[in-house]
Formats: sequence, structure tokens, C-alpha cells
Amino acid sequence: MNNSSNSAAKSYAIIGFGKIGRALAKAFARKGIQVAVATTRTPESITSEAAAIGTGIIPATLADAIKADVIFLAVRFESHQDVAKALPNWQGKIIVDVTNAYGVPPEKLRGLPSAQFVAQAFTGGKLVKGFNHLGAAILEQDPAVHGGRRAVFLASDNDNACAEITALAEALGFAPVKLGGLSEGGLLVHAHGNTWGQLIFQDLVKFKS
Repeated sequence: MNNSSNSAAKSYAIIGFGKIGRALAKAFARKGIQVAVATTRTPESITSEAAAIGTGIIPATLADAIKADVIFLAVRFESHQDVAKALPNWQGKIIVDVTNAYGVPPEKLRGLPSAQFVAQAFTGGKLVKGFNHLGAAILEQDPAVHGGRRAVFLASDNDNACAEITALAEALGFAPVKLGGLSEGGLLVHAHGNTWGQLIFQDLVKFKS
């Protein structure tokens, strides 16, 4: 399949190794796709946790992890700017924003959807909002469900980046659903203040028609 071969040519990293970061790592391990994982701690501090998930889950420093082509941002929303400062320019990289800004006042986001606010921090990078609408306990499960595939929602202002993450989501066994741009469909998986987007926590399964 072309999707798998395209995915195999790319390098991947997950920044953040909390519940969501580990859930994403399990998705990669399930399909035998190698991914670097990094936190603010030393790689050695997460070696045993990573090894327990799979041999292709590689603990790395933040400096090494951000060399990847595709970077999953699985940190607390408040920490995304600290990650962004690790590179002066994110040209050529795709950032998958898995953060949720629940509890963050809308005025702090300057009236923007949270993903657009995050995108501004990653100068030159291509941002895709995705994989953030499910809790870790659901996200870490095998996405093959009763003969269907669990849906993940993707939104981006860059069609090429969205196509790449669509292919990756399929390679990981999910059913990607494109929502459009960050200021349109992105609002459906956007949180701010005490409000969740309409698709947050919706655990949907797609079956072949």
C-alpha cells in the first residue's frame, strides 16, 4: 500500500510521555512503526516505560526528537511554547497538535481557535490538529473495533500536511476524518474556557460502506 510506504519513509517523534503520549506510543508499537519519545526529563528516566510498550519506542532528548519529520505535541497546552522554543524555525516539519486548551480563557488565546494559537508558536511548521478528541484510555486501545476502525479527526490549513497525517493515521489502523481548516472544522475539536468542541470525547467507529 502506498500509504504505508509513505509513512515508513518518514521519521516520527512524540513530545510528552504522559497518558496521551503513551497511548500514541502504543498505537505506533502495535503497527511496528518506530517513534522517538521525549520529555523534559532525561531519556534514561523513561527507558523502562518505553521498553514495556515496544522495542520501536525510542527514548530521546528533546533536541534529538525534534529532528523528526513529524512531531506529535502531546504536552500540556501551557507547555507548547516551551517546545516551540527548541527550534528557531520549524520549516519542513509537521506538528500534530494533540493538546487541549480546556480551562484556558478565550482571551488568552486572543480569540483564536487553540490550534491556530499553537501554530503561531511553531514558525515555519505545518500544523495538523488531531488525535486529541479521545481520552487516553480509549486512544490506547486497538482501533480495530467490531470490524470497523476508530475515527480520528484531523484539521489543518495545509492540505499536504493533512494528507500525510491522514496516511499515517490509516497506517496506524485508524479511520481519519478530515474536518477542514483550523478555523472551521478545527473548532469541532477545540476546547477553551469551560467549553469542549462538539466532537471531543465522541468515540466513533467507521465501517466500510
